[in-house]
Amino acid sequence: MDKIDPLALIIFGITGNLAQIKLIPALYDMAEKKLLPENMSITGIARKKMTEAEFKNYIHYVLHLANTHHQHEIKEDVFKTLCKKLHYLPGKAEDSKLYQDLNNHLSETTQKSRKAGNRIYYLATYPELYRSIFENLQKNNLNKQNNGWVRLMIEKPIGHDFPSARKLNSLLLKYFTEDQIFRLDHYLGKETLQNILTFRFANDIFEPLINKDCIDHIQITASEDFGIGKRGGYYDKVGALKDVGQNHQLQMLAFAAMNSPTKFSNEAVTEERIKILKKLVPLPEKIVYGQYKGYTKEEDVASNSQTDTFYALKTHINNDRFKDVPVYIRAGKKLKKTVTEISIVFKNHVNRLFKGKDCGDEPNVLIYRIQPNEGIVLKILTKIPGYDTKLQPEYMQYCYRHNPHTHNVPDPYERLLIDTIRGDQTFFNDAKEIEAQWAFIDPLIAVRGKPAIYEPGSWGPKEARELIEKDGRGWLEPSMAFCRI
Repeated sequence: MDKIDPLALIIFGITGNLAQIKLIPALYDMAEKKLLPENMSITGIARKKMTEAEFKNYIHYVLHLANTHHQHEIKEDVFKTLCKKLHYLPGKAEDSKLYQDLNNHLSETTQKSRKAGNRIYYLATYPELYRSIFENLQKNNLNKQNNGWVRLMIEKPIGHDFPSARKLNSLLLKYFTEDQIFRLDHYLGKETLQNILTFRFANDIFEPLINKDCIDHIQITASEDFGIGKRGGYYDKVGALKDVGQNHQLQMLAFAAMNSPTKFSNEAVTEERIKILKKLVPLPEKIVYGQYKGYTKEEDVASNSQTDTFYALKTHINNDRFKDVPVYIRAGKKLKKTVTEISIVFKNHVNRLFKGKDCGDEPNVLIYRIQPNEGIVLKILTKIPGYDTKLQPEYMQYCYRHNPHTHNVPDPYERLLIDTIRGDQTFFNDAKEIEAQWAFIDPLIAVRGKPAIYEPGSWGPKEARELIEKDGRGWLEPSMAFCRI
């Protein structure tokens, strides 16, 4: 990390689930890689009263015992180095005294360094607390950039529909400028998603094929073989479409379909993503909602809940490049596999030489695999060695060979924290982007009714299969045959 002036990272909600499974492990990884600025302090804020020693014991517990996502070794010397930067302030986000204490704490830190200080506020809290936090920061001049820059990181969801997203964006701009606001969708920090831009625009092989003349259709799948766990209180109010469809999957489509930016900059890249999102056509008559059998018995879920744990939809991009190219998107919980991928399915030419043979009609498919087995692969047909001409599908592949017990591939939160420190908003959402996503989703939410019940371990309700089969197509079965460790 380039040397910068003293930096204070203030995390509201340090004892919450998000901080435990994402932020604290990411900070440890940054410490191990020596990516935390030398003059950086990290202050956690939560309601629970803890001494500094108890706070560091809590961090130790999170890294060693509580976090199943963080599977690699925790080195004691790295942990001690991280602890030197850690501080804790107890208090309620609505209590003005907390901000007086925070002001005194940050002033003391700045005086010790004898230099101006930069600040990042990370809100790992419920959106309902945002207004109180912003008002109190302003009352104590904690959002002012008089002695260094100030940046704000906030998590999805940004609103729950178009009007609420616009209202929240207006609230943000009352206290911060757009270049200070880092709206975080962690999918934008995923290595494979970012690599789509390099694959498409640093090479001249495939980009001429990404258009209506060569593409039959696009599929995007985000499936999980597990249920909602202990997220019932949140999930039952939201559902699958709002949880992953409004954000993650629309971003995946934007990266796969956007035109080449004029240059590699935040403004140019974001502009092209927004163009795709604004051209997406919502088709309320082409969406299926599902719910896995047994969902209503989950913890903190209403016994008569009609919340969707699955959806499948059809849409298209209303521009010249993708005219009449259908896009099929599905996501859900307790499905057959855990896999997230974008599949670009190419057309078969009428004069294909071997189309009469076994597998001869299988299309070529370009796959961006986000997880697991991360990589970019091309499904092709090859001849099986032997005396007869027999075909089989194979994969030309670029793989990360990512081992979950190491962290050679940066975690999205690690990457996005570094981008925020650098002031790079390229892989964050801006206000117009968020609003364009909700403008597409809202008409689909409006027709959400009683979901179709599906069996756990399946690919969702039969209605989802019928949705795509009516067009003479079928959902692809995600393969685990490529990019295996």
